[in-house]
Amino acid sequence: MHTPRLAAALACAIALSFAAPAQAFGDKPIKLVVPAPAGGTIDVFARIFSDQLAAETRQPVVVENKPGAGGAIAVKYVLAQPADGNTLLVSVTNVLTEVPHVLKVGFDPMHDLRPVAQMARSVMLFIAAPDYPAQDAKGAIAYIKSHPGTTSFASYSPGTASQYAGAILNRKAGLDMQHVPFAGSAPALAQVMGRQVPLMFDGSVTSKTQIAAGKVKLLGVAYKDRLAEYPKVPTMAEIGYPELNFSNWAGVFASTQTPRPLLEKMYATFARINAMGAVRERYALTGFEVIDKPASLDAMQADLQAEFDRNAAIVRTFNIKLD
Repeated sequence: MHTPRLAAALACAIALSFAAPAQAFGDKPIKLVVPAPAGGTIDVFARIFSDQLAAETRQPVVVENKPGAGGAIAVKYVLAQPADGNTLLVSVTNVLTEVPHVLKVGFDPMHDLRPVAQMARSVMLFIAAPDYPAQDAKGAIAYIKSHPGTTSFASYSPGTASQYAGAILNRKAGLDMQHVPFAGSAPALAQVMGRQVPLMFDGSVTSKTQIAAGKVKLLGVAYKDRLAEYPKVPTMAEIGYPELNFSNWAGVFASTQTPRPLLEKMYATFARINAMGAVRERYALTGFEVIDKPASLDAMQADLQAEFDRNAAIVRTFNIKLD
């Protein structure tokens, strides 16, 4: 008597089973949680691929900005949600590999989260206010030395490479710059552009537009190689400071409680998104370097650990502390 109804239900279940692989995550809206204000490096990155993620998963995707506490507010929020892939951290690795060395974050960065996508890279630039009297990094160092006790540098958060770089330059060049931290690149850059703080080490993504517009001045590249976009600008290593070699990769992170099969589905989804021409073009336009061959899930975790260990050594060697 109920055979037609049962047959219809069975047919529906079979159809849904074939449709399921298209939904790499769950059947709820996806939250991409960004540990920085709108307009910063990580926010720009998240918004580049959020539309493509919505198309891939057939679910609404919302970018939520939760800045503060060196990224801890965002991370704790993600960890407090069900580990079902619907709430993910979108971040540059510094939130996990730099900040925890100098700030009590309330989570274990190497055990509570794990990367599921390694998508693009940002490198560090040494920049100055537009009317700063020096034209390059060597000139800036000479100027600071000749004006002791008068120079400060901004950072986009306490305990990040933006602070590390200034502290290293202070030690290696014998300077006395004062650190002025901000909650993100955007507010820090506003102070540099407005001449309230003269110097900053900032990511290539957020600095790119301001350099092009003449709102900040590029003094040097704090990375191992010169950048194709600025071929005439020397690296800090070239003028005697090889320790100033900073880059972070940007990606997506999930709770370690997330089931492995779901992690693998997310990995595959983000790999497809990262290979899209439109996404890669937007990376290039905003200053990110595309990571062409993302590492495996386990290799990404090992890479994250290596970055964490390197920064731990920097903090110890240069006695970097939270101001």
